Amino acid sequence: MAAGPLRSAGCGRRPVGPPGGGAGRIMGKRMNTVRMVMERMNSVRTVPPRDPRPVRTGTGPLRAEPVPPPPGGVLWSLVGDVRTVLSLPAALALQVAHPAVGAGVDDHSVFRTDPWGRGVRSLASYQLWVYGGARAAEEGRRLRRLHRTIRGADAHGRPYHALTPATYAWVHATGYPVFRHAQRYLGRPFTPAQERQLYAEWLRVGRVLGIRDRDMPQTIEEFWPYYRRMLDMEVEQTVVVRELVTVDGPLPVPDRGPVWLRMLLRIGWPVLRPAFLRLRRFLIIGLMPPDARHALGLPWTDAQERRLRRLGRVVRAVVPVLPERLRYLPLARRARREHRAGRR
Repeated sequence: MAAGPLRSAGCGRRPVGPPGGGAGRIMGKRMNTVRMVMERMNSVRTVPPRDPRPVRTGTGPLRAEPVPPPPGGVLWSLVGDVRTVLSLPAALALQVAHPAVGAGVDDHSVFRTDPWGRGVRSLASYQLWVYGGARAAEEGRRLRRLHRTIRGADAHGRPYHALTPATYAWVHATGYPVFRHAQRYLGRPFTPAQERQLYAEWLRVGRVLGIRDRDMPQTIEEFWPYYRRMLDMEVEQTVVVRELVTVDGPLPVPDRGPVWLRMLLRIGWPVLRPAFLRLRRFLIIGLMPPDARHALGLPWTDAQERRLRRLGRVVRAVVPVLPERLRYLPLARRARREHRAGRR
């Protein structure tokens, strides 16, 4: 990459002036200095854009930073759409169904004491993976630093660490089947080609998060056996899963938004809290793929399926006609606006 020319241009050379007296030596040194400066300027002008930026891993060679999925891709339209907020709880529940992930969240997360703040922070991080540009890789490194100290023992007494490759990969892998299933209700179902593109882009996001290719299935054909094996042998209804689908648990009053809204929520929270918990359970179970739902023993009736389909019809009719400022989340709106400006 660009670091090579910048390091080598004019370096390591011994200035050699023309023969002669002191004046000649001084003039030779000055000419040599001018030549070195010109070489450096030329090398800087010919350096290509540093995208992706090279980074050093340990004592090994430089490698290119991973880059997020491109504008115009499946994730570019999907992740920033407000409908994604409806499907994220299902992905979270499938993540914490892994005993190690569930134990890590149970032991170290603030999802009980600060659920709204955690949700806002998680959503902002999630948006950076796709729309963050150069900040995406830095966000991936930040998340890995954050998870270095998350360790302990799960409900079966087995030690866990958040960055164990298989565990870390499962957290990311759950997004693909949930996105794919939820799209059938909330949007237009993906074509086979779009499903492949979605998976390829999701792999790119995984690299942004520091997941190695050898730790994730690299094709859809490899993914489904891996996914079914995880459902058959690993996932279970953990403590955190049960808390996410409860309809009578504690939930603090929302503490985000304008003061007037928070005051209204505080007044009406005794009525709104049970309604919100029922909606959360409905969306988690309904937008979770049926095979995952079955693996976790989460009940789902025909009547609930009909209600979910009715909700989906309303969402599909309303959201696409919303103005961009209402349809897309803030970071996505800004990225889309900057992309259009760059194309012009």
